[in-house]
Amino acid sequence: MESGETPITTLKLLIIGDSGVGKSSLLLRFTDDNFDPDHAATIGVDFKVTTLTVNGNSSKLAIWDTAGQERFRTLTPSYYRGAQGCILVYDVTSRSSFDQLGVWLRELDMYSTHSNVVKMLVGNKTDKSDREVSREEGLNYAKKHSMLFIEASAKTREGVQCAFEELVDKIIQTPGLWEADENMRGNRNRSGLQLNGADRNSQYGAGYCGSC
Repeated sequence: MESGETPITTLKLLIIGDSGVGKSSLLLRFTDDNFDPDHAATIGVDFKVTTLTVNGNSSKLAIWDTAGQERFRTLTPSYYRGAQGCILVYDVTSRSSFDQLGVWLRELDMYSTHSNVVKMLVGNKTDKSDREVSREEGLNYAKKHSMLFIEASAKTREGVQCAFEELVDKIIQTPGLWEADENMRGNRNRSGLQLNGADRNSQYGAGYCGSC
């Protein structure tokens, strides 16, 4: 995950969804390759920084994990500001967390400062047997709302790395989404940058994280 290469950009990523769906566990698994079944609920906002290289392009990631409880919603506007990517998480064993996705999408649309923010839908906790939301339902919802999609398990690692890699890759391949922010930070020279895999954009139209 860590890379010695100079990052081409710094990206702000959000993780949103109902309380208890495993947002913090996904973040911990991705950044530290660790899983704590007794992880306490996030209070306010958690924040981690890491570096990820996808298709030869290294990016510094500032990942924000917010509490899903209503009492922390006063943090909302500043939390969404400037984000280029967002992971929406639901628990495949909780129908209510899936039904609440529309609320989170509306909030993202309301407060996001990038109209083309890249969205990844993640159905977490696939390691559990008491599933209430089918994979097909998740995939269809992602297609309907033009989101990438993957099912994952923070406990077993399944799908976690892929979710972040596909999200970052799509952001890098989206014209104008991150370059504008780079220009504001000093118009760094990226003349040597090669955006590998640019011809893969078409596969995302289905809203499916299918290359991992």
